[in-house]
Amino acid sequence: MQMTSKFTTAVHIITCIDVFGEQMRVTSDFLSGSTGVNAVIIRNVLAQLKGAGIVNTRQGSGGAHLAKPLNEITLYDVYRAVECVDSDEGLFHFHENPNAKCPVGRNIHKVMDGRLSAVQAAMENELKATALADIVNDTKKLISEE
Repeated sequence: MQMTSKFTTAVHIITCIDVFGEQMRVTSDFLSGSTGVNAVIIRNVLAQLKGAGIVNTRQGSGGAHLAKPLNEITLYDVYRAVECVDSDEGLFHFHENPNAKCPVGRNIHKVMDGRLSAVQAAMENELKATALADIVNDTKKLISEE
């Protein structure tokens, strides 16, 4: 089980847009330099964030801007926007063909499925409880202490 790095990249992007947006145009090239992620991937993540109504972008060197206040964006919103987990399958990918002739193989789904769903729901509830404003404010505090 592992969430793709698009989630943390997206949070990094949003934080940069807020921290640097008043001083400069926040472009995919700038974001690539900050994140260490290829600019093509940055543009793809920005497109997903734009599709979710989290950011606005302008063609060329217009840069990226937040589409709504940080306190209205949660980590869950970002998680869903960048599709880091298959919504049909969920966070956990279960091995496909447990042996039905084996007593463990026959029953493992019955034992695990509900538990794994509960774990995913708990994680998603934590993501819903954290606004991007918290992330950005904590980042700004650390920057000011440098």
